[in-house]
Amino acid sequence: MSTPADATGQTPPAPERGMDPRAARSRAAALAAAQELLVEQGWSAVTHVAVAARSGVGRTTLYRHWPDSPSLIYEAIAQRIASARPTRSGVLRDDLIGQLNGLRALLHDPVGERGMRVVVERAGVDPAFAGLKESLYQAGSGGFRAIIEGAKESGELPGGLDTELAIDQLAGPLMFRRLLAERTFGPEYVRTVVDAFLSANAPSRPGAAVGDGEG
Repeated sequence: MSTPADATGQTPPAPERGMDPRAARSRAAALAAAQELLVEQGWSAVTHVAVAARSGVGRTTLYRHWPDSPSLIYEAIAQRIASARPTRSGVLRDDLIGQLNGLRALLHDPVGERGMRVVVERAGVDPAFAGLKESLYQAGSGGFRAIIEGAKESGELPGGLDTELAIDQLAGPLMFRRLLAERTFGPEYVRTVVDAFLSANAPSRPGAAVGDGEG
């Protein structure tokens, strides 16, 4: 999957294979500093000046990689999203549980949770953060989208199922419970959400009467 465009419409730079070890260390230090500042002081603290002071990475280098604060915040959060992305097995239930457990981990991670709260809060008043929210949504929902589309093609889910609605049905309960209700939850809650989704969206069996159960 290609890296989504950031809030400026540009694709955030990613470490290249064979990158000079010093450059890789500088990049890692800068992102770690940005993540710490985001958690400790909020989005307004993630500036090139503050990140440079905490990480020891020069501001010229920071501006070369991240031209503005939203792009720096984007990559700080996207790094967490990437680390929470599981390997797919090809088994629908297992893959959905894996994707939701990745989201669960992200929602309980201080950087991931604070980052999502900040982006949602700022998106309504700042166009840069509105673009950032869309980019992060695409990055975070891509795995769900691929699994659901594949299951529709294989007949494991109804072909007419609205993919975006399906993502809402799966991820929505977790987002609500953590970001709005501010409650913690574990893998059992994830399995409950997935099983309810699969039960509600089981493909119709040819010749089955409405309300016909499995016996």
